[in-house]
Amino acid sequence: MNLPAPKILVVDDTPANLVAMRHLLADSGARLFEATSGNEALALCLDHEFALVLLDVNMPEMDGFEVAFLIGEDERLRDTPIIFVTAAYADDINRVRGYHFGAVDYIAKPINDMILQSKVRVFLELYRARAALKATLEELEERNDQLNWEIGERMRIEERILHQATHDMLTGLPNRTLFHDRLTTAMQRAPRHLTQFGLALLDIDGFKSVNDNHGHPAGDALLQAIAERLTGEVRANDTVARLGGDEFAVILEDVDDVSSLVRRCEELCAILARPYPLQGRHGTFVANVSASIGVAIWQGETQGDEELIQCADRALYQAKDAGKNRCVLAS
Repeated sequence: MNLPAPKILVVDDTPANLVAMRHLLADSGARLFEATSGNEALALCLDHEFALVLLDVNMPEMDGFEVAFLIGEDERLRDTPIIFVTAAYADDINRVRGYHFGAVDYIAKPINDMILQSKVRVFLELYRARAALKATLEELEERNDQLNWEIGERMRIEERILHQATHDMLTGLPNRTLFHDRLTTAMQRAPRHLTQFGLALLDIDGFKSVNDNHGHPAGDALLQAIAERLTGEVRANDTVARLGGDEFAVILEDVDDVSSLVRRCEELCAILARPYPLQGRHGTFVANVSASIGVAIWQGETQGDEELIQCADRALYQAKDAGKNRCVLAS
């Protein structure tokens, strides 16, 4: 992990003291910044992150105590360690005052080279350790964000694959697989809720001629329009499925009685028989098709799903044999 060199700010209004500090800290491994006044020091603190501030107490205009106080008042700077470097204010009262304003240590003038270098080394090591920890945490957070994104992307892919496996690609309706699952669920739900449900199987009358005369894209558009009309007319807990070709199925839940079930299916017949404006290979045209519907009401737990489907299928063929564009209830 390559971290940038730490920075030290030396604040002293005496040029000779700055030169001496420069010499003493030359081998510290830190980048040195110098300020000759409190205002200059504050401006540098706002522009840089310092591992340590070596601050002279006795300066004109703004002394070290004021500088330390203002640094501590800034939320971004308050954790910056400050060592007061001073020949004055060395008594206990002023030391306590300095600590109160945010100093972490004192170094008395004349400066003992070894003491200064030793204390600076400790603070630089602490800074490097904190910087390394911060960088590690940021890296971990970045990796965590990446992992969360990858998990989310994998879930989206799995959901898309599952949707493709259970839905018709053309219309987006449940396919035969999901239809059977929904039918089983309806058979389990009805006894628990003391309700009935019905199954309607639909064939589109005249679909083949649209496909043959106007092209497969027009036939696909017609199937999509039929699917949209069906889903727009059923209730939220009903299921519309495409079983293949021009065959559709509707599971109608919460049926009150047989007459209401037949009435709902007759309404579907009427809606599907309305004209369909479409675009074909020869331009815009209007498709006039209808639906033959076979309806069966579930007879209870003695009737399996395949029996119910066969019952509705027989009624569907009766509707087609009787002239199409009609709804027949299984007897």
